[in-house]
Amino acid sequence: MNALPHRKLEDWKYSDLRNAVDADAVASAPTAAWSVASADGAVEIGDLPTITPRGPHGAMAEMAIAKAKAGPYLRVAKGDAGAVHLHLTEGGHGRAVVLVEEGASLTLQETVLAGEFANIAIELVIGRNAQVTHIRTAPHRDAVQVADYAVRVAEGGVYRAHFADFGGKLSRTELHIALEGAGASAHLSGVSVLDGAHADVTTHVTHAVPGTQSTQLFKYVAGGHARGVYQGRVSVAVGADGSDSRQTAKGLLLGDRAEIDLKPELEILADDVKCAHGAAVGDLDTDSLFYLASRGIPESEARALLMRAFLGDAVDQIADEGLRGNVWQAVEKALEGLT
Repeated sequence: MNALPHRKLEDWKYSDLRNAVDADAVASAPTAAWSVASADGAVEIGDLPTITPRGPHGAMAEMAIAKAKAGPYLRVAKGDAGAVHLHLTEGGHGRAVVLVEEGASLTLQETVLAGEFANIAIELVIGRNAQVTHIRTAPHRDAVQVADYAVRVAEGGVYRAHFADFGGKLSRTELHIALEGAGASAHLSGVSVLDGAHADVTTHVTHAVPGTQSTQLFKYVAGGHARGVYQGRVSVAVGADGSDSRQTAKGLLLGDRAEIDLKPELEILADDVKCAHGAAVGDLDTDSLFYLASRGIPESEARALLMRAFLGDAVDQIADEGLRGNVWQAVEKALEGLT
């Protein structure tokens, strides 16, 4: 890929990478650095093998795959259960592969603390009746960060993921998810609290076979000159009858200078399906603010309460109490700057 994606490309119309980072700096970026820790030793941790699974990716991920000279390889063997913390410590081009075999389960906690530029491609292969819980937290940094996930889910497999992204100069998360076996499912949620930052989540979920399910719920709060973006495409292949898909994206605008762009899409090539999508952007409810003020609650506290309530159902998609608490802690810290 010679040119960086820009706003004249439909998938990048809200996130112009060409104007956010110098192309020469991207071309010369080093290999990213990671730290990997397993809580229980059930996860095999090593370097990327010579031949690895290849899932669907975006253009920047292809660059990361081509340029990254090393990266972590995680494997949970058939029937085992593991937990791992994957931490990006230094920016550049990076690649990782996660393989969860039949009947296994993995809790993957991913955090990002990189330099001025990071371009990461991660492949997740979820075996038959396997389960993955994936929590990614990206704190606000004045940086350009692109993360691309290619996820393949086999028969009866489950992928549950939550993305807490507090933006940057330009932050973009791409998800390419293929539900390849009957009963496979993907459940995505995420929150972004943005004060003058940019955060983009772009998803493409493919229901490749009958009897698959996907849900998406993303919430944005934007103030200052912030921009929040959600683009969600769901494709139901020919013959994938019985597919069930729901996607919802909502945003709160806290000022005239902030912007939230929500674009859910459906591409349905089968007949017997249940598919729905919705999007809405608005301001804090004035009646609710008045009610709380009448009960003696200061305006800043009332606004924080309403924003927390708005984000609540998305954060509460995280079943693990400890991981959910970590995300709430990050959310509340971000909200302090907006109240």
